[in-house]
Amino acid sequence: MRKDYFSTQSKSYKQYRPEYPDHLYDFLTTTLPNDATIWDCATGSGQAAEALRRHAGTVVASDQSGAQLGNAPRDTSVQYVQAVAEAMPLADHTVDLVTIGQALHWFDFEPFYAEVRRVLKPTGHIAAWTYSFLSVSPQLGPDIDAAIRWFYADVVGPYWPNERRWVDDQYRSIPFPFIDLDTPAFAIKVNWDLAGILGYIGSWSAVQRYKEARGADPVALLAARVVPLWGEATSRRSLSWDLALRFGRLA
Repeated sequence: MRKDYFSTQSKSYKQYRPEYPDHLYDFLTTTLPNDATIWDCATGSGQAAEALRRHAGTVVASDQSGAQLGNAPRDTSVQYVQAVAEAMPLADHTVDLVTIGQALHWFDFEPFYAEVRRVLKPTGHIAAWTYSFLSVSPQLGPDIDAAIRWFYADVVGPYWPNERRWVDDQYRSIPFPFIDLDTPAFAIKVNWDLAGILGYIGSWSAVQRYKEARGADPVALLAARVVPLWGEATSRRSLSWDLALRFGRLA
């Protein structure tokens, strides 16, 4: 069973998560049959699952958090299931693709990977992706990026769970007992106003743990540095994250 750092802020998590690029889903599903079955594990509010349903016959999306699943769409063909990643109610060798967006680092690796091997077809694949630092459009200069990195490391740094190290390493060293396959480069790109970027940062797990420990919202400290640099609060700026993808097949 993985740790749950997101149920408390499940609504803001859904509101402020950046969307993954369409060509990520195109790449992952290009060789799938039309009737493929995809298991989107740790789906949260269904962000990836709803995009993947355009590429498969069946999408089963699971999360251990009922609060997260409560924010998933109701009118959808995706089958939402509350379950831990390491014990999924799927039949043996029935899944063509397992996807995990920004969540693999929370799992108990050995039992989860055993579950992946159990449900995957012999020709199946697994894809896990993550992203860490964002970059703001160059026209604002490096000061906003520097302020965010200061906040990340010096303000809420002590409140990041240990598992965050896998994310900061872009999943390069995370256990992944599959045959690694080459992938293109992917990036998340958005255009947000000031409320968007502060809302996104406010949904971080470390921010929630800081609040619980100290009884104050640390985002105010970041806002004090960023607001004078942003310009008009409603002005939208280009932001991007490099997306790290591990894509593999059964050994």
